Amino acid sequence: MPSKIRNSLLWIFDAFEREATYVRKPMFGCDAAYVDGLLCLIAADRAKPFNGLLVATSREQHEALIGEFPALRPHPVLGKWLFVPQDDAAFEDTAEQLVALVLARDPRVGVEPTPRKRSRKSILPK
Repeated sequence: MPSKIRNSLLWIFDAFEREATYVRKPMFGCDAAYVDGLLCLIAADRAKPFNGLLVATSREQHEALIGEFPALRPHPVLGKWLFVPQDDAAFEDTAEQLVALVLARDPRVGVEPTPRKRSRKSILPK
């Protein structure tokens, strides 16, 4: 029986556990947090560049969010979203502050999920 690898970054989502609308779902072999039906954060504990916290947002919000959280940068593959790599010195603080933004229902974070057909192709390295 194959063992499931636990995502070491799931602690980021602990504060969401008391939220009635919080749902955690697998995404790209990572874990995604949905609040109020919006895709908000993706905890990625995989090979670079999927090794940190992705912030689901629109490109229009990039400048404001990066101004507030300098550790954020556009993700190198999913450029529409922002990202803080796990090896960044500010990773833990930034992750906690981003969770607080989601809990405060900050309109800069969160996107409507688009239903997609499952594909056998993956953009992630194995």
